Amino acid sequence: MSVVPVRTEALSKVFYDESRGEVRAVDSVDITCSPGEIFGLLGANGAGKTTTLRMLSTVLRPTSGQAWLMGHEVRDAPERVRENLGFYSASTALYPKITPRETLRFFARVNRYPRRRIEARVDELIERFSLESYADTRVEKLSGGMKQKVSIARTVAHDPPVLIFDEPTVALDVLNAIELREIIARLRSEGKAILFSTHVMSEAEQLCDRIGIIHHGAILATGTLDQLREATGRHYLEEVFVHYAGMRGKIGT
Repeated sequence: MSVVPVRTEALSKVFYDESRGEVRAVDSVDITCSPGEIFGLLGANGAGKTTTLRMLSTVLRPTSGQAWLMGHEVRDAPERVRENLGFYSASTALYPKITPRETLRFFARVNRYPRRRIEARVDELIERFSLESYADTRVEKLSGGMKQKVSIARTVAHDPPVLIFDEPTVALDVLNAIELREIIARLRSEGKAILFSTHVMSEAEQLCDRIGIIHHGAILATGTLDQLREATGRHYLEEVFVHYAGMRGKIGT
């Protein structure tokens, strides 16, 4: 039986805040993501998207519940999880004093890509992401758009089956945001399982095969856009989101 690339069961994260006491940042989240699928986490800022994804990436330890990437539980086998995962966000940092070529080589090695194939993989990525003209230029000298391409290439350097894009278009101009979405769509066509978090409705509509609406740390609804429309009687995703978020606010859960 094939492994589901991403699966969570009652995944939760509780923080303690001096002024508010116990804060449930993520509350019993159940999601799955299959090969060749973009699963969107759609929610306002502070809804719990990034906390959920950081638990999946092993950066944060869950308070309760479980999460598996390629069959590896995030607490039991964090190294295996990281080997199978590429994580990208708008705040992903690059080392300024090294070149894109050195960056890709480093991240392939760190994530245990087969050593004998690293140079061929680096050459492949340089060509694929059109980095040839500045592959040997220090990162600190690159433009924002160039750095974005290097960051994405770094994310997939070890050819992971699971990718996370956490609010990836924040601070990007329109053309760079469009190019990033096109790259993500191509990665889906290659069979990658992709988790994509956003608060931008148009991005979720254009990219996501299924959408999970997250609000106050909880998943309120999951489905394709057509399924969510049918369930709510609303056409626009913004209206669908307000429908579910408003219901939660009214019942106080």
